[in-house]
Amino acid sequence: MEDLDPVYIQAPEHRSDSNFIPNQPEEIPVIDLSRLDDHDDVQNVISEIGDACEKWGFFQVINHGVPCDTRKRVEKTVKTFFDLPMEEKIKVKRDEVNPVGYHDGEHTKNVRDWKEVFDIYFKDPMVIPSSTDPEDEGLRLVYNKRPQFPSDFRETCEEYARHAEKLALKLLELISLSLGLPKERFHNYFKEQMSFLRINRYPPCPRPDLALGVGHHKDADVISVLAQDEVGGLQVSRRSDGVWFPIRPVPNALVINIGNCMEIWTNDKYWSAEHRVVVNTTRERYSIPFFLLPSHDVEVKPLEELVSLENPPRYKGYKWGKFYVSRNRSDFRKLETENIQIDDFKVAT
Repeated sequence: MEDLDPVYIQAPEHRSDSNFIPNQPEEIPVIDLSRLDDHDDVQNVISEIGDACEKWGFFQVINHGVPCDTRKRVEKTVKTFFDLPMEEKIKVKRDEVNPVGYHDGEHTKNVRDWKEVFDIYFKDPMVIPSSTDPEDEGLRLVYNKRPQFPSDFRETCEEYARHAEKLALKLLELISLSLGLPKERFHNYFKEQMSFLRINRYPPCPRPDLALGVGHHKDADVISVLAQDEVGGLQVSRRSDGVWFPIRPVPNALVINIGNCMEIWTNDKYWSAEHRVVVNTTRERYSIPFFLLPSHDVEVKPLEELVSLENPPRYKGYKWGKFYVSRNRSDFRKLETENIQIDDFKVAT
């Protein structure tokens, strides 16, 4: 077995066999969105989504409206890009000034991930804060990078992202209804959304017992819409006990999970679950997540409708854009301290 660069080695308590019980009968829910066409079944679908958000923070959807041919095109196109020589890929490499494009050195929890990624902003250019300084109100524009090869890379990814965004906003309305709120409750948070599409490639790994494709983490966003291939490797930590469960690939399904923003808006009623990606020695794996992010000026805090004297706010508010640029620092190198987390905004009790 090959030696593994120490930058990839997870602490023993975070490796792929930690707190993982194989052959568990329970799975995250798979919800058929075609049932929304049946007036008598709509409320059942809404309730199932709410239950999944509360228990797991994850579910899968089928008959979701994202065309299979669009997904297949983007999967074929991105594989062509990642198969290019490294000298071609680094022509569109991202950096701390322009945090989109190709990257092969991302860190999660200060340990390097066994993967390559390519990020594409949904809005091009995208508006983000100029700095992490809370007093600095400056903004700047960030533009997507376009690989020379394959020539249809950007067009194909942008087409898929439009379908994923439409599904994410539809799910956002259903989640709002599951909370007893108007379906349009969250609409104003996305006027200048900072959403982006990511392509992940996980190469075969010589020591999958030591490394992870992505280390344990929670998504900082509102909703993630993930297309995963048939290889599998995504795992989620169950809210009730922290045991890790595999998310079984279902043909043509999309994996949905809610992020930190929704957890805070619901004052911890809904759950942003920890998840990770395990790798293997023989097969590469691809996944394509779309991350729905609010506008840079949105304050993330518990919704007034969901707090009371009996259920007081559990978080202080924070500006989404400032949080985003602070979190981005840890994507490029190992930091001496852990990057900013939502627990930093918890109200002392």
